[in-house]
Amino acid sequence: MVNIIKQEIEIDSALKHKIEFICSFCNTTPTIHNGSIRTIEHTNLTYVEPHRIIINGITYLAFNYEPNVYVENLGKPILIGNLEEYIKSLK
Repeated sequence: MVNIIKQEIEIDSALKHKIEFICSFCNTTPTIHNGSIRTIEHTNLTYVEPHRIIINGITYLAFNYEPNVYVENLGKPILIGNLEEYIKSLK
């Protein structure tokens, strides 16, 4: 039997503060879900699930200590500094 161990990772307070600060300029409120580490027991397989940030119905993915956020999947990175412009361009 395969056992998957899930450990929640709290979002870094600096990252959370940056996201909330950017959203305050865009007149919106983010919904933040913490990521996790999933490990298959008795193997060396590990998956790091990113933090999910939902802003205006769009899911952004973020990792602690990473300068980018990702739109919907890991294929479209955006620098955190450019996130405000991106959110405003969608309105």
